[in-house]
Parts: sequence; C-alpha cells; structure tokens
Amino acid sequence: MENVKTSLVVRLVAKPGKETALAEFLSGALPLAQAETFTPVWFALRASADVFYIVDAFANAEDRAKHLAGEIAAALMANAETLLAEAPSITEADVLAVKLPA
Repeated sequence: MENVKTSLVVRLVAKPGKETALAEFLSGALPLAQAETFTPVWFALRASADVFYIVDAFANAEDRAKHLAGEIAAALMANAETLLAEAPSITEADVLAVKLPA
C-alpha cells in the first residue's frame, strides 16, 4: 500500500431513531466502494450507538476528489436530511503509515 498517500475521515451522527438505517446505508455502500478502483482502502465504522465514520485512503488528492464527487457521497447527501442529525464532518488527512493484508 505504498501508493496510499491521502485520506478522508468522515464523521456521521445519526438522527435519533435512524441509527439502524444509517448502519444499513453504510453497509450497503460497500459495493459502490468496491467499484471505485481509485479507492483502495474504505472502512465504514460505528463508534457508538449514533456515531459512525467512513475512513478511506487514496493514492493522491485527485482520487480523493473523485471519491468526494462519486456515488457514495451523492447517495449520502441525498439521504442526509433523513438519516443525519448534523452535517457530515469531513477531514482530509495525509496517510503516514498503513498496514493491510497483501
């Protein structure tokens, strides 16, 4: 994974009563992430009952921008009013080190 240099950390807070729906939405986004050849690393995480994260990594800023303009982001924003208690918090970060199976 030497080609992974940049990433996104997206914090999502579910509306009360929408925690399961948000978890299902994120789980259901896996095929979209798998289809993005420019997104080699993608995680959907649950930190607490109502707090979720998407963490993904890319070779460069251009691939990160393509992901932000892609189908997962579009689907999330289309469902944000229904699922989210607040706007997603999106943090761009540099990858310092990574270990994943070969």
